[in-house]
Amino acid sequence: MNLLERLREYRLALAIIGVAVFLAIPFVITDKLLMHLAILGMLYAIVASNWDLTLGYAGVFNFAHLAFFGIGAYTSGILAVKLGISPWLGIPAGGATAALASIIVSIPAIRLRGIYVALLTFACSQLVLLLLLSQPLITGGQQGLTGVPQLQIGEFRFRESSFAHFYLVGILLLCSTIFLRRLVTSDFGLSLIALRDFEEYAVARGIPLARQRLLAFLFSSIFPGLAGGVYAHFLIVASPDIFGFSLTTLLLSMVLVGGVATIYGPVIVGVVMTYVSELMASSALMSDVFGISRGPVRFMFVAMLIVLTMRFFPEGVWGLIKRFSARARDARKAVVE
Repeated sequence: MNLLERLREYRLALAIIGVAVFLAIPFVITDKLLMHLAILGMLYAIVASNWDLTLGYAGVFNFAHLAFFGIGAYTSGILAVKLGISPWLGIPAGGATAALASIIVSIPAIRLRGIYVALLTFACSQLVLLLLLSQPLITGGQQGLTGVPQLQIGEFRFRESSFAHFYLVGILLLCSTIFLRRLVTSDFGLSLIALRDFEEYAVARGIPLARQRLLAFLFSSIFPGLAGGVYAHFLIVASPDIFGFSLTTLLLSMVLVGGVATIYGPVIVGVVMTYVSELMASSALMSDVFGISRGPVRFMFVAMLIVLTMRFFPEGVWGLIKRFSARARDARKAVVE
């Protein structure tokens, strides 16, 4: 029995332990910066794992998921600031708006292949950014949308608590991961894999290419939109920096390093890489010792990590875990024999 089989056998006990550890984290991590990064890491993990649905399982290399995240943030922020609508209604509205945007983007994208899909979706992402910047009275323009209200329930304000945002985002990440795993192991997920690996044969067998890829875009946009809404109320601002190339690169690295078409890999690496990259950006070590400014250090690290991953273990972190598990199982079989 390999490691993954053992995990499946004891999954109830592991789930209970995992819930207990999750509930205890805010009481163990008392540093505000570390807690802030944990929340950001889980939000980024939501975007990265949903991006993996189209990039890994559907085989569509797109750059639109950061736009879905940003659309969710601005939708919820604008509804709260300009119209006075409760964030608890604005966040679902952000998910719905992101889903609508995904349909609009996917209609031309599903007919294209390769680099053309990447170019089209990147252009759509930049178009959303330009639209936001062109309406400063509504979106705040270059300065971003400020004054976004914090989340609260009655008199309880989330920012006054060390655990409220953590638990909220953690539950959202859990729901997103369960949703994605159920999706990719369903007939729909198998159809995406068939279209990715054997497109002509799958189409010949009656799998509708356009519909399945449109649904992949749609399903993978909902939780990034919800995460974007929570992100805006967590930081109490919706900024055009969301659409920046640095964040795009960071999220893409989470998918590639975590493992394409794994879901779990981007979730794990998403949290870890957020910690590493942000702490490197705020660390004075490189600046003081090597004379390198802090900003480029993070970008250099992420770029190097992507290159090393693609060169030496293209299956990613989750693929390595599965590989070592298989080797351990084979070793035990050899000993028994």
